[in-house]
Amino acid sequence: MVAKPAAMNEDKCVLITGGAGFIGVNLADRLLTEGKNVLLLDNLSRAGVEQNLTWLKEKHPQNLQFMEADIRDKAAVAAAVSKAGQVFHFAAQVAVTSSLIDPIYDFEVNAQGTLNVLEAIRNSAHQPPIVFASTNKVYGDLDDLGISMNSTRYYLENPLFRQGISEKRNLDFHSPYGCSKGVADQYTLDYARTFRLKTFVFRMSCIYGPHQFGTEDQGWVAHFLIQALNNKPITLYGDGKQVRDILFVEDLVDAYLLAMENIDDLTGNAFNMGGGVQNTVSLLELCEMIGDIDGRKPDVRFDAWRQSDQKYYVSDFSKFNAATGWLPQTGTRQGVQQLYRWLQENAGTEAPDKDRKKQKAANPA
Repeated sequence: MVAKPAAMNEDKCVLITGGAGFIGVNLADRLLTEGKNVLLLDNLSRAGVEQNLTWLKEKHPQNLQFMEADIRDKAAVAAAVSKAGQVFHFAAQVAVTSSLIDPIYDFEVNAQGTLNVLEAIRNSAHQPPIVFASTNKVYGDLDDLGISMNSTRYYLENPLFRQGISEKRNLDFHSPYGCSKGVADQYTLDYARTFRLKTFVFRMSCIYGPHQFGTEDQGWVAHFLIQALNNKPITLYGDGKQVRDILFVEDLVDAYLLAMENIDDLTGNAFNMGGGVQNTVSLLELCEMIGDIDGRKPDVRFDAWRQSDQKYYVSDFSKFNAATGWLPQTGTRQGVQQLYRWLQENAGTEAPDKDRKKQKAANPA
């Protein structure tokens, strides 16, 4: 499903904070392809974003503006917002592990940075609508749900969670990252109530796809693929049975555009967003899938559990589906194969021998 962004003043652009990042560049590409004017604000601190920005500039030499600035810079944020007819706020510190090392930086970027954006909007003459990227980590570790397991994954036996975790779940911030994103989440919703801004929140599960240069701390689907392509070990923290619903980035872009298109009706609401029960995978299952796609079984190693890791999280996106009709269109294996091919061509990896599967079948170990 492809939606058209909400109408805005012709002299205004679409502002994407963190716009050179994985999700931002995919959204920008879609908007620029549709002829929209786009302004990216990014401090270029994350690995791979300069490559993303170069690609975007080469593909769209017209209608793209870039501002190198930090979301903590109030003046820069205000200047960017003054040009915007719509705001997609993605700039963030993105890893639980990093928040444990430097909680103050995590707070300054995620909480204070978001407040800077909201205040810039509130104090602007035209007050553009904002869609904010929150996280499933606002729901805590979910250990109280009665989690069971089999040989490859955790699961929930309670029929109340047949569709996953809904927005009715109480917020429960674990880790500095969960706290900072949760604060930003709640500020965004409150600015709709208190100041009548048009705001919208997605509490997102695991997103993957092209232009994701995944690391061990964030973007794990891409990270696993990169490790496998480079014949390097994949480390699973815990037992590897952790389950997530993964969502291909093009489906997420559809959802973001629908959110903005329907902002008048959806303002002040938070929606869970992910691949849902039809697109779940455990870490062990993804490693097995990668071995099948790549033609060689990845070297999987294990280490101790990491703090605040959810054993099971699957998004119940039925609330957003009921409001917009949105459904994910890309299945898990299809999406992983697409990302695998993109990484072969763009991430500096060495592609395996295309006949590796045939050799293995002919010469079994």
